[in-house]
Amino acid sequence: MEPLLSHTGRTVPLRRSDVDTDQITPAEFCKRITKTGFDDALFARWRKEPGFVLDRPERAEASILLAGPDFGTGSSREHAVWALRDWGFTAVVSPRFGDIFRRNALKNGLLPVVLEEPAVERLMSRSEADSSFEMTIDVERCTVTAGEDRWSFPLDERSQWLLTNGYDDIEVTLGYRERIAAHEQRRPYWLPSVTGGA
Repeated sequence: MEPLLSHTGRTVPLRRSDVDTDQITPAEFCKRITKTGFDDALFARWRKEPGFVLDRPERAEASILLAGPDFGTGSSREHAVWALRDWGFTAVVSPRFGDIFRRNALKNGLLPVVLEEPAVERLMSRSEADSSFEMTIDVERCTVTAGEDRWSFPLDERSQWLLTNGYDDIEVTLGYRERIAAHEQRRPYWLPSVTGGA
């Protein structure tokens, strides 16, 4: 993953609450065996509605999704995160996220930003009034800035470290490859091995 220190981008206001992962990525798209190419799955049912916000030409370059409360609830499918990321979103801002969705997002380089409802409402109103409205999310300082408005958001140290360095769990584990190999060399031959062999 690419390191994420700070991001400035245009916004999409999604005025819907209690958006679950099946609405983000319908189940029929979960049969795919890759982790990419899910942009066509994002809100696939809603995008059949005329004028759905994601399909408006003026929102084409947006990279920050503004969502209502309880975004990403429901099943644990990572496909929901992959679809948002593949569409081009770097962050989702909401008053509340589903716990599993939030963890999946952080592990896949999509930043879930929790702000109080009045702050999200203010951002949504500004985005609706101006499709070119931009905001900046600073991962190192855990702040959101939009014009003269500035808010802080919570982010644990490990998630911040992973995002700002562009690491996922596999890359962190591979950083210990020499120690893992040394450990495997010391293990008795009759124990299971991860190093392969004949």
